Amino acid sequence: MVTNRLILEPLHLNDATFILELVNTQGWLQFIGNRNVNDLDDAQNYIQRILNNISVKYWVVREQKKSLPIGIITFIKRDYLLYHDIGFAFLPQYHQNGYAYEASLAVLKALQKEHAHPHLLATTIPNNVQSIRLLEKLGFRFQEVIDVGNDKLSVYQLQ
Repeated sequence: MVTNRLILEPLHLNDATFILELVNTQGWLQFIGNRNVNDLDDAQNYIQRILNNISVKYWVVREQKKSLPIGIITFIKRDYLLYHDIGFAFLPQYHQNGYAYEASLAVLKALQKEHAHPHLLATTIPNNVQSIRLLEKLGFRFQEVIDVGNDKLSVYQLQ
């Protein structure tokens, strides 16, 4: 997928250096959780588990001009949700530039064209204000709070 400023490509094993950096950012650790990815081998194993799971799809978001990876968009069928869940995470230096909105919107439009997923969800922890704002800007509306393990998650549905 291509937008005005971005290229979205499927996650690949070659993205290990980027994934190692992303999953160890303060935002990822605070709002998503520690994935115990501590070196390049861990990152490649993490990516391989994603690639092996048919319920999970990750797109790496790159700036068109530099082709540098700046974030990811995820599309996951989670056991505890009725429908697929869209998510996003970006390196901190690329926050507040509209990249997450632009990339998420591109994925949502592509999914809507497929007509295979008439219902889409998104989850976040209740205090992740930036994610909530972005979800609402994308057209998601709060549905409920659910307990998943020891965590409470706010569930949003695309209207």
